[in-house]
Amino acid sequence: MSCNLCFVVNSSLEALHALWTFYGASGFTCDTPKMILRRSALTSVPLFFVGAAFAKDGDAQAEATSLLGRKLYALSDSDGAVQAAKAKLEGDPKNPSLAVALSKAQAGKRQYREAVATCTAALALAPKNSDLYIERGHRRLGLREFRAALADLTRAAELDPKQLDAHYHRGLAFYFLRQFGNAAQSFGRALDLAQSEDSLIDCSNWQYVSLRRDRKPEDAARVLARITPDVHNTEPHLLFYLKLLHFYQGKVTEAEILPAKPLGMNDVEAELSFNTINYGIGNWHLYNADGGHAVRFFQAATSGSAWNSWGFVASELELAGGPG
Repeated sequence: MSCNLCFVVNSSLEALHALWTFYGASGFTCDTPKMILRRSALTSVPLFFVGAAFAKDGDAQAEATSLLGRKLYALSDSDGAVQAAKAKLEGDPKNPSLAVALSKAQAGKRQYREAVATCTAALALAPKNSDLYIERGHRRLGLREFRAALADLTRAAELDPKQLDAHYHRGLAFYFLRQFGNAAQSFGRALDLAQSEDSLIDCSNWQYVSLRRDRKPEDAARVLARITPDVHNTEPHLLFYLKLLHFYQGKVTEAEILPAKPLGMNDVEAELSFNTINYGIGNWHLYNADGGHAVRFFQAATSGSAWNSWGFVASELELAGGPG
């Protein structure tokens, strides 16, 4: 049984609010934690900003529809990054690296369908290029096409078993499909290939939560043992995962790591932090049998516009009751 969420948008779309009809959670199932619900009060949760991610009807074709029924939109190519990458690929159309670069530029504007199309066209010319399969699988995850993403990422790992990103994103595909044991194994393979503390932090976070969701707390505790006081991030966004790992270790409280709400749609790092940490804390409450408390964190993580962030996707899955 899944949460029943209802979104109401006014006719002008000048002010957008989400009216969430949700039910208080009373626990979760043995194998796949889902909200077990009873009727609760209607709660109005305003989005903290309205921007290009939720365009007016007719303004643009939606990139995807969320599992909660929201239309998800791309950003404009305001700085010309996509056009510049297209021009480079047009000058050397058989170069797979330039195709990957264009896909990444498109994804940077949340043009995920375009990114998938770019990779598909390039794969017709380079069908054994693992980077193209990783890139396409990555973008399919953002589009909520989890099974197609898994197929791409499995193929990438077959073509190049030493590709950390193939195993990492394959782990995410399994995780979103609720195959937590397989997810933990994939993140473990990625950890075996990790050459930096950034990769250690990133992969450890997801392997830990996969094992907790797979009801293997002892194995999960061994993952945390790798995160010693000497482990530090160099990539700014990985500080979010490091904070969560410290939270799982009991070194900090949720109040100490919860970030402020982003100021606007251009505050990308702030929203990534907000979504990541709210999902991590909500998930912690969920696998510790406090589903009712988890709901508000999942709602917070899905209240903005960064619909492609993993915290947003994972929270959306919890609120929707699974991938369908």
